[in-house]
Amino acid sequence: MARTRFKTLTEQMFYILLCMKEECRGMDILETVRNMTGGRVNIGSGTLYDLLEQFVEEEIIAETRTEGRRRSYIITEKGKAMLAGEYERLRRQTADYNMIFGGEQNK
Repeated sequence: MARTRFKTLTEQMFYILLCMKEECRGMDILETVRNMTGGRVNIGSGTLYDLLEQFVEEEIIAETRTEGRRRSYIITEKGKAMLAGEYERLRRQTADYNMIFGGEQNK
């Protein structure tokens, strides 16, 4: 059976899509993710541009303009739904963790 593409998102994918609420370019995404996560999440430029291409192909994001080699993107409704689904999946995982470990964190 073939694996469903983008059924779950990697951390890098999640943050790339999160950045695209507003139109942005690739280099803006790298900086925004770094700042948003305090440097915890690092995305290589090769990974970023490969994912952007795949996201455009799947209509998860849309290219909004091109200026030479610079391209701008924004998340689509399909991408917003995917991001919301991933958020809900992570929220359920967190709830399960809390149910099992409750107040035991950091012990």
